Amino acid sequence: MPAERAGYTVTMFIIDVSSSMGAIRAVEVEQEDGKVQEVEMTNLAWGLQYAKLKIQEMIFNKRKTDQCGVVIFGSEDTKNFINTARGGYESVVEYIPIAHPNAGTLAKLDALEASTTSGDAIDALIVGIDSQNRHLGTKKSWTRKIVLVTDGETPLEMEDWEVTTSRMNELNVGLVVVGVDFDDDELPYKEANKSNIKVRTNEHFYHTLVGSLNNGVVGTLAKALRENARPDMKIVRSALIGTVMRIGDVDARLDEAIEISVKASKCTALARPNGWKKFGLRERKREDDMDVDEDENDEDDDRAVYAPLRMRTDYFIVSEPDTNDGGQDEAIKEEDDDEILLDEGISKDPKAAKYTAVEKEDLVRGFKYGTTYAPCPDGQFPRLQTRKGIDIFAFFYAEHFRRELCMGEVQYIFADPSSPKEQVALSSMCQAMGGGKNKKKIMAIARWVSKDGMDPKMGVLTPAKFDKVDCLLWSQMPFADDVREYSFASLDVLINKKGEEVKEHPYLPTDEQLDAMDDFVDAMDLMDAGEDDEGNRKPWFETAESYSPAVHRVKQAIFHSATVNDVATNPVPPPHPELLTFFEPPKRVQKRARRALEHCKAVFNVKHVPKRVGKAKKDGHSHAEDEDDNILLLDRKPERRQSGMDVDEPASASAAEQAAEESVTEDEDEEEELLLDKKKPASPPSHRGPGGPLPTPARSVSPGESDGPSVRRIISNAHPLRDFEKNIAEGDVVTKAVEDLSAIILEVVGGSSASRRADEMLECMAVLRRTCLEEDEIAAWNRFMRDLKKQCLARGGNEEFWERVKEVGRDMSLISVQEAKRQGVSSAITENEAGEFIS
Repeated sequence: MPAERAGYTVTMFIIDVSSSMGAIRAVEVEQEDGKVQEVEMTNLAWGLQYAKLKIQEMIFNKRKTDQCGVVIFGSEDTKNFINTARGGYESVVEYIPIAHPNAGTLAKLDALEASTTSGDAIDALIVGIDSQNRHLGTKKSWTRKIVLVTDGETPLEMEDWEVTTSRMNELNVGLVVVGVDFDDDELPYKEANKSNIKVRTNEHFYHTLVGSLNNGVVGTLAKALRENARPDMKIVRSALIGTVMRIGDVDARLDEAIEISVKASKCTALARPNGWKKFGLRERKREDDMDVDEDENDEDDDRAVYAPLRMRTDYFIVSEPDTNDGGQDEAIKEEDDDEILLDEGISKDPKAAKYTAVEKEDLVRGFKYGTTYAPCPDGQFPRLQTRKGIDIFAFFYAEHFRRELCMGEVQYIFADPSSPKEQVALSSMCQAMGGGKNKKKIMAIARWVSKDGMDPKMGVLTPAKFDKVDCLLWSQMPFADDVREYSFASLDVLINKKGEEVKEHPYLPTDEQLDAMDDFVDAMDLMDAGEDDEGNRKPWFETAESYSPAVHRVKQAIFHSATVNDVATNPVPPPHPELLTFFEPPKRVQKRARRALEHCKAVFNVKHVPKRVGKAKKDGHSHAEDEDDNILLLDRKPERRQSGMDVDEPASASAAEQAAEESVTEDEDEEEELLLDKKKPASPPSHRGPGGPLPTPARSVSPGESDGPSVRRIISNAHPLRDFEKNIAEGDVVTKAVEDLSAIILEVVGGSSASRRADEMLECMAVLRRTCLEEDEIAAWNRFMRDLKKQCLARGGNEEFWERVKEVGRDMSLISVQEAKRQGVSSAITENEAGEFIS
């Protein structure tokens, strides 16, 4: 099927508003968490969702040549052109004239309600064809579509319907019949208790009608709404832009130069998620500020009014306060496309800099050049004397092309379709570049100027051969001054301070580690992880079948909000399954790579790295410590503190936490994040620091059960559940909180107070399991449960506590894949494994 012309389409929506469309039904709406909620609505409201989604897509594309109109049938009124001219065609209304849709179009559709009578869909179809034909006239290049939404419950006049289909084929009109509760074998769906009119006459007739058309389809509404949420890439034809391609100097050496008339069109186009507008609550006028002509009976006085916010830029000159070095005037700058814009923020601190407002006309535009700004009084530097066209400067072998330098979109370069001579010339050039006697592909360096006097663009031209045409592909490249070359130290060669090469070091991989990583990479090969319809192996990832989650998910949210009256009761449905196709790696590869992965973990001695918890300093910012800072710490004498701590004093926990935070240096944090074990054992963390040594716990507290958190923990042993829920509420330390609570439970269960705090630990485990399931920390919970079972059942362990866990049953076992799937996460534990673990 040839690609459609972008826009230039008139779609007529024919909506059935007969009395049968007012029947109430329960529509199943899938929630974000996978649950299904039933929402009551009429058949008409359900059918209008499809029409509004299609109209919203036209609004979203912002093409003025995408137009639509709405015709309703089954109304108490009659208002159409054919009825006015010749009579007949009762209960058919041309509800919305053909035009580019906007928000008002959706509002008018929301105002539709089911009537108390019925209408004929064939009459409405003829009115829609006539309205479409009167609007387009002789515009044959425009695409004509009709969408009919009905429940098929009203009688039809089926005489001479062949004349209608013949006229539709003559005008090349496409018809889509969307039926409420129509039977569908692919869905599959069969409506129960169907009326005789629908099952024996209308539904069969619609299939016959569509079958006689060159372009038509009939389907059920449920499937149409589901397919409408499917991400798609619509291939359209880009407009051809004429230019000229030159080889050689056509002015000085015309006999040696070549000039070819060409047309350029887009091959690819960059797509970004749609932006969001900011809205703010508009302030209401005071009674004394209200206009005299304002309606005193305004019903919207009690309703909040929101208006879009508009960007405004004010300019100020900042004067720094006097210091020992003297004052200085400086403009606060904000970069935007290399232009200097002054910041809007003004400090109210009297000791801070002073701001003086200036007008935009008093400023001089400047452009950033390196670390300085070059002023441009005229607003723009003098342009180069350029001429429109594509000038080829040189040719080079494609094997020397650096693909990472491509800067964006690709464009086709075709020869002029109306000139056979130009087509032969360009085709000969493409074939010569595509490979001659040496069979090496050649590319060209070219400069493109879109208009006379415009800035030039540098790029490369690549030959491309299709079935019926030869062409070139243009890709923009950066200028030489824009390419930055950064060098860094070698990854496999280490030199010590003596200038000698180090052969063995924790940063240098061994042969065993290299072999293990090679095996792991080979095991993750995706070239045979996919499977076609016949069961043959193929690559798992296909570019044509992948979509941008950001673009399509934002688009889905915008469409849903525009077509649903209440988002609270009818929230945004989950993403379409095809959008999530490549989110999870294939199980075949995961299973194949599991052994290689475990081997890599063993060879590299990989350990879990806990998330570092950041905490604001009370004394403000502190500089990062240098290597010499640790030496200076040895000369500091720690302050003396009381060795004992009062357990009942609430400040004791905060004191221990503050001291622990101060004792951890920047170097120790970096060592904690290393995944490789050093050959030398790391020295224990120093407890000296600006705040002195850590306070000693009171003697009345058992070892491992101090009232405050340990050096590395954010949860105390005395009140673990309270501290855990507090940290989870903050949301930034979930991983650390789960790890700390797991460690505390293991310590308490293995300590002397296990029997006394058994109920408390079971409560902590219940909360911990629920949190791990909700926050996608399933691996941490399963790892904790295995450690707990091993500890309790070991010699000298705590079998009594494990029996208490078994009494709780399956709700305290490992988290299986079925439980994780309900939360939208993943797990590697099957249901049978989880049951056997607890039993």
